[in-house]
Amino acid sequence: MRKQKLITQLTGFILFGMLAGCATSAKDTRDPMENWNRGVQTFNDNLDDYVMKPVAKGYQWVTPSFVDRGVTNFFSNIDDVGVTINDLLQFKLSQTGMDGARFIVNTVAGIGGFIDVAEMIDLPKHNEDFDQTLGVWGVPTGPYLVLPFFGPSSPRGVGGLIGDAAMNPISYIDSGIITGSLFALNATDLRADNLGTEKVAAEAAVDRYEFFKNSYFQRRNYLVYDGNVPEDEEELELDEDYLSPVSPY
Repeated sequence: MRKQKLITQLTGFILFGMLAGCATSAKDTRDPMENWNRGVQTFNDNLDDYVMKPVAKGYQWVTPSFVDRGVTNFFSNIDDVGVTINDLLQFKLSQTGMDGARFIVNTVAGIGGFIDVAEMIDLPKHNEDFDQTLGVWGVPTGPYLVLPFFGPSSPRGVGGLIGDAAMNPISYIDSGIITGSLFALNATDLRADNLGTEKVAAEAAVDRYEFFKNSYFQRRNYLVYDGNVPEDEEELELDEDYLSPVSPY
């Protein structure tokens, strides 16, 4: 039921955004719903300023560094389940074995993933998600779309979110309270670990909205092509810091 509700809500956001975007005359062909997207980004920015950022700062202040690292490792280990599945769906068989081994090693020897033992034995962390898998299969990104709470995305990105949720073991815990608490802790931990990243956008961007839009498309192309982006797909040159996986929200 939770998955059906999530799909319904996301679909509603997209449809509403499309209706709002129909009334605009877009300058960027990738962004036909600019009015809607700018409004949602403002909402997300306010949510971050008044809720997420203060909570993240409080979490960082009260949490010992070794506990913070352990929480980050725990959620990274859970993420490796989806990474391994996406490896397989993209026919990256060698990487599938490595990421599967990484999950087993950290779960068993790393006390449920709180210690990144795999890193100690040279099993690197990879970044694969269902949006990348759809891109590898040839599904186009589609127009830019800013989602409430989730931030920069696209129609393919929405499909990726749904696929990633289906691959996340936390989604199958038979308790809405526990599931919600774990997702909230993950979001807080991620925001706390990246409190300094907003300075990059503030210092580099004349237009914060355009900065995040261009960064989003650049990063997704970079990930789909494993860093080997064809020249005709390149849209702008960005520093590697701007290709960070962290959402601005």
